[in-house]
Amino acid sequence: GAVGGGLSVDQAPYRHHSECCLLQALPFIVVPTLAIGAVDLSLAQISDNRYENELASNGIYDFFAAYRNNQLDYRTFYRTEDDDAMLQRLRTLLAKPGTEFVSDEPTDIRRKVQGRGKEHHLNVIQLTVESLSAAFLGAYGSDRGLTPNLDALAPQSLIFTNLYATGTRTIRGMEALTLSLPPTPGRSIVKRPNNEGLFSIGYLFRERGYDTRFIYGGHGYFDNMNYFFGNNGFDVIDRTNIDEDKIRFANIWGVSDEDLFDEVIKAADDSYAAGKPFYDFVMTTSNHRPFTYPEGRIDIPPHQGREGGVKYTDYAIGRLIEQARGKPWFEDTIFVIVADHCASSAGKNDLQVDRYRIPMLIYSPKHVQPGVVKRLASQIDVAPTLLGLLNFSYETKFFGHDLLHTDTDHDRALLGNYQKLGYLSDDTLTLLAPKGEVQSYSVDLQHHRQEPNAIDRRHYLDTVAYYQAASRLYEEGYSRYQR
Repeated sequence: GAVGGGLSVDQAPYRHHSECCLLQALPFIVVPTLAIGAVDLSLAQISDNRYENELASNGIYDFFAAYRNNQLDYRTFYRTEDDDAMLQRLRTLLAKPGTEFVSDEPTDIRRKVQGRGKEHHLNVIQLTVESLSAAFLGAYGSDRGLTPNLDALAPQSLIFTNLYATGTRTIRGMEALTLSLPPTPGRSIVKRPNNEGLFSIGYLFRERGYDTRFIYGGHGYFDNMNYFFGNNGFDVIDRTNIDEDKIRFANIWGVSDEDLFDEVIKAADDSYAAGKPFYDFVMTTSNHRPFTYPEGRIDIPPHQGREGGVKYTDYAIGRLIEQARGKPWFEDTIFVIVADHCASSAGKNDLQVDRYRIPMLIYSPKHVQPGVVKRLASQIDVAPTLLGLLNFSYETKFFGHDLLHTDTDHDRALLGNYQKLGYLSDDTLTLLAPKGEVQSYSVDLQHHRQEPNAIDRRHYLDTVAYYQAASRLYEEGYSRYQR
């Protein structure tokens, strides 16, 4: 054909070549898709003998089934002990003063928690801050000046200086803060199927007539967040509910934190006008790459890195507190400021403990006495501690405990990543890993040192008790909410 003002070259050879390439590539597209959709670990179950099944499971089944189901089966991949013995050991670990087990059934971890006086139906605004490592705050020893507002708030707050996140992802933090469950292997429960109706802090507040909301500046379909919160005791407010003319700034993750906090103020005003107390779980996004935010708010220009993200989030929190001070509901509101996880978990060890340390401040001038809590604590302890501050009497399935009203015996932190499951206690970190591997480290938190040591039998059994029992109770439905 002739070449003139437009392309008129015969396209047939090119179409034929493209079709051939597509046919050649088709197996590489279809096979993985079918594998992900159809392969399940049950295909490798050729026998009643567990070890024969593990030999039959040559790796491809494990990989695709784990990918599809967002989880790693504990009994298949990790060291196990006798189920009944581990359940009984877990009950011993969960037994605390002021609590009483409802039954003697090994699989029933329900306890009655008795409040210390009249319940306080105060409002709660819980700010779950993206990637806020404790190391960023001056109140935790930083000299970088990134958090002037939080540092000013710290002396007026109850501050927890030895608290550790359960994981390295936002949804793992959400799981710990709402369900008070250890980080079972694989992805967070937030992403798993059949995660509706779990025993959640949202239901405990709803029982008392609270408005309970998950407020997020991004699109909550990401990571299944809206579905999880919407089916576990919360109403959902995300970016789709925010009027466009109210948004000063937004990036790929969501609206700026100050725009998000304007929605928090509006929601609190609505509850107050309706005469209802409220518990709002707020999730920020500005301290996340690409670290962009409105110009002129802080002395670090947008898009310059993590320090700008931290300082802008701190600015937005300071602005929220100042706005709240002028509201009629402020005096009877508790502000909980806690991180979802740290900014970075990478270190020279597979699981670097000091990269899991997060801040928590509880601020309410009229109701919470300022102070410092130094005891070793886990993110799963946040919900029971908050309920203890409010003197709630309730039946619980939480794995965490009230840090203010329970003994310090066997203080521990539970932390992990996708595969490694950790238990920190008595300066010893015990790790469970796939293929039944067990590791142990001595940990010097003050000097950020972590060295291999001999496995301690008690710590090992406590670790298995938490993780083996938690996995079983979740998988068999014992973690459900029952009114």
